[in-house]
Amino acid sequence: MSTPHKHTNNLIKESSPYLLQHAHNPVDWEAWNTVVLERAKNEQKLILISIGYAACHWCHVMEHECFEDEEVAETMNSYFINIKVDREERPDIDHIYMDALQMMTGSGGWPLNILALPDGRPFWGATFVKKQEWIQVLNQLQKLYLDDPKKIIGYAENMANGLKEINAITFDKNQDLILETEIDEVVKDWSNYFDTFLGGYKRAPKFMMPTNLNFLLHYSHSKQDESVSEYVNITLKRMAWGGIFDHVGGGFSRYSVDTKWHVPHFEKMLYDNGLLISLYSKAYADTKNELYKGIVEKSIDFLNEELLDKSHGFYSSLDADSLNDQNKLVEGAFYVWKEDQLKELLKEDYPVFSEYFSINSYGYWEEENYVLIRDSEALDIAMNHSITKIELQQTITKCLNLLKSEREKRNKPRLDDKILTSWNGLALKGLTDAYRYLGNETYLESALNNAHFILENMITEDGGLYRNFKNGKRTIEGFLEDYSSIIDAFLGLYEISFDEQWLEQSLQLAKYAIDNFSDTTTGLFYFTSNKEDDLIRRTLEVADNVIPSSNSMMAHNLHKLSKYFPEDNLDTRLDKMMKTMKPSIIENPQNHANWLHLALLMDQKFFEVVSIGENYEPICKSLMKNYLPNVIFAASNAKTSNLPLLMNRYVMNKTLIYVCNHGSCQMPVEEPSKVLNLVETVN
Repeated sequence: MSTPHKHTNNLIKESSPYLLQHAHNPVDWEAWNTVVLERAKNEQKLILISIGYAACHWCHVMEHECFEDEEVAETMNSYFINIKVDREERPDIDHIYMDALQMMTGSGGWPLNILALPDGRPFWGATFVKKQEWIQVLNQLQKLYLDDPKKIIGYAENMANGLKEINAITFDKNQDLILETEIDEVVKDWSNYFDTFLGGYKRAPKFMMPTNLNFLLHYSHSKQDESVSEYVNITLKRMAWGGIFDHVGGGFSRYSVDTKWHVPHFEKMLYDNGLLISLYSKAYADTKNELYKGIVEKSIDFLNEELLDKSHGFYSSLDADSLNDQNKLVEGAFYVWKEDQLKELLKEDYPVFSEYFSINSYGYWEEENYVLIRDSEALDIAMNHSITKIELQQTITKCLNLLKSEREKRNKPRLDDKILTSWNGLALKGLTDAYRYLGNETYLESALNNAHFILENMITEDGGLYRNFKNGKRTIEGFLEDYSSIIDAFLGLYEISFDEQWLEQSLQLAKYAIDNFSDTTTGLFYFTSNKEDDLIRRTLEVADNVIPSSNSMMAHNLHKLSKYFPEDNLDTRLDKMMKTMKPSIIENPQNHANWLHLALLMDQKFFEVVSIGENYEPICKSLMKNYLPNVIFAASNAKTSNLPLLMNRYVMNKTLIYVCNHGSCQMPVEEPSKVLNLVETVN
């Protein structure tokens, strides 16, 4: 029988695992909603907003030190309306208050703690704060609010104006589109920051930045740039070798704290793994490097084993922390190994394994723990032990299976089992790319299952999208990133299934976004729909980070959709977006890599490859396993179609392939090799 909780607050009514983690704090937490915000205004109380997420290590530390403490709770409950926010459910709120924190302090992070006026305008912020400092600052700020409210109100007014100004973007009708020569200059300058030995950038911590690598992969391929290609492949290899990849169970952690990708911050996020499955699939198509194929396979195994719901939606993350053998929550406890454990488990295979995964000073972390990391080629290790490379791989596979079985006996990290639309879109796109380039039929099946989950559960009555799903409930309307991600995924699904419903769904969602999210001045899209109440501003999210920005993804979607549906004039909207963004892209390419990628696609030749006839499936499969980033595909065996690329092209008893550019097609051919010649000549 479970022990009754001493405290229970209103977060007990929520579905977010992060909010539920705080439901038994003595703090009178509320979720973000209009009723609570109105109460703050009516009572003229300051709002204390604390933002985090379930896999956040320092969020847990601050909860333990502050929010579980009754002395802290007494201060917070006496003076403030206390609101807890799951940043993954409500990125719109997180955007604004993170910008505020960075304006105040010059840096950001989570937990993100903000004090705001009763109307939500912020005036103070911090990340992790220890107990006594927290109580002291809260008392001081409450006293200042009572003694000199004009001072705080003035600061909040300036902050609100600043938040609007830093997100202001203008459109210059005289601006040109970005040219390939400008991209060459940008990449040349950017390359000064490359770590050409260990990959990534010359700094720590190291984030994997799949969006940047995806652009550079295409750039090096199309330009035949050996130095950029070498950098991309060194980065991909070192990430795959590093402790940031879970060699035992598959999947990547969020980032490494060092320069060699060794010790991760151990939380594992759906979005990272979806993006990296796409990236490694494309890199495998470009290089046929078996290491990349293995990373894709093990990462998809991780998604299916740890993050897949019975409904075929994917959960959000695994926590960094888990209970160790002393029953204490410790970061990374589930993943690390001690030397004597490995010797006992692996026995005669230990010498080979220890050299392969650096059970030495290179792989040592702390407190006698090792994080598995590679630093040598398999062939060199095989030769050192007088065995073949195949024998080595068999031994390593056997050892990893033993470790996986042993690890299953440990306490698992906590699971954030909410399902987010945008992150599922990234995972779905990963599955479509994995099927396209690796050809595993189970990946197509998984992709279709996930796509049908989205259609059946995440579509609103008026044709929009919901943001979240948990226990059969959807409680939040979708944001731009949900639309951008799902459109991209459905376009990818069309190209591997050629089922036109996915193309039609993509177009309908794009039209919904245009109707409800548009900023007509710049051509860009707001992060929130015009149905939502504004909080200080309507954010324009344009900077690419680990996840590409919702606007750059939408621009890519418009580019593809304009090829499939030219009569909808989506290219006009796209050109306006690209002209608006050009100054930012050129000035700061590292933070606009997805935009830069699109600029490259728009300035180079871009092809529509169309296959019509009974044999379209094997023909398309043989073509699409090649890395062709500047090509989209359309195919059918139907005699008639309403899709412009397919209209009036069917010929009885033949399967014809057309190579088109802006809808203008060359004479059809029947051999896939001729198609590759036509496309790759330009590359």
